[in-house]
Amino acid sequence: MYDEQTRAIALAAMAAGESLNAISKRLGVSRAALRDWRDGKVRRSPMSNCPRCGSGTLDAPSYAHLLGLYLGDGCLSRHRREVYALRIACDDAYPRLIDEAEGVVRAVHPNRSVHRVRAVGCTSVMSYWKHWPCLFPQHAPGRKHLRRIELVDWQREIVAEYPELFLRGLFNSDGCRVANWTTRTVAGQTKRYEYPRYMFSNESADIMRLCQAALDLLHIPWRMPRPNALSVARREAVGRMDGFVGPKA
Repeated sequence: MYDEQTRAIALAAMAAGESLNAISKRLGVSRAALRDWRDGKVRRSPMSNCPRCGSGTLDAPSYAHLLGLYLGDGCLSRHRREVYALRIACDDAYPRLIDEAEGVVRAVHPNRSVHRVRAVGCTSVMSYWKHWPCLFPQHAPGRKHLRRIELVDWQREIVAEYPELFLRGLFNSDGCRVANWTTRTVAGQTKRYEYPRYMFSNESADIMRLCQAALDLLHIPWRMPRPNALSVARREAVGRMDGFVGPKA
C-alpha cells in the first residue's frame, strides 16, 4: 500500500504529462496502482489491527514480559515495504526460555507467524510486522547503551501494573540466578556458606534504571556492585524473585 503523499505526487506527475512507466520507476509505485489512481479507483487500506494506531487490542501482561525481553536482547530491523522484523536473541542453553519468548510474541500479536532462526549457540525468535515500531517506540539506529532509552506514558502504565513480568523479561535476557559463597569462622573453624542471588547486567544506564524502578515498585532491595551490574541478594528478596523469575534452566 502507498501513502497519500505518494499518490498526490503521482497524480500531479500524470497531470503534467509524465508517463506511467517513468513515474513507476521514479516513485517505486506499480503501474497497476498508477492506472487505478488515474482512473479514479482508490483501493482502501484495510483497518490496521495495531493496538496503538489501529483497532487491535494489546495483551498487556504478555507485552510487559516482551518489553523486558526487547530491552535486554531484542531489536527491530527494517525490511522492504516498511515491514519490521522483531528479533529476540535467545541462548540455546535454555530451550524453555526460547519457547517462552515465542509464546509472548504470539500473545502480543497473534495474527502473525513467529519464526526461529538458528545460529551457533543462539536461536533468534522473529516476527515480521509493519507496526512493531508502534509497540516499541524506543527503536532507533544504534546500540541501546549509546542512546537514550525512556518508556512512554502507556508503557509506564503497563510496567507499573505488571512489574513482575517486566522483570521476568529483563532477567531472562540479561540476568541470571547464581550461587555465591562466603566463609565464616565458627568456633575457631572456617566454614563455607552458599547462598543464591540474582544478577542483572546491562551497559545501558537507562535500562538499568528501569530495572531498579520495577524492583522498587515491588519493594525488593537491590544494590549495584558495579555500574553495569545489579544484585538482589537478601534471602527474602531472592525468595520473592523465585516466585516470578526463577532459574533459567
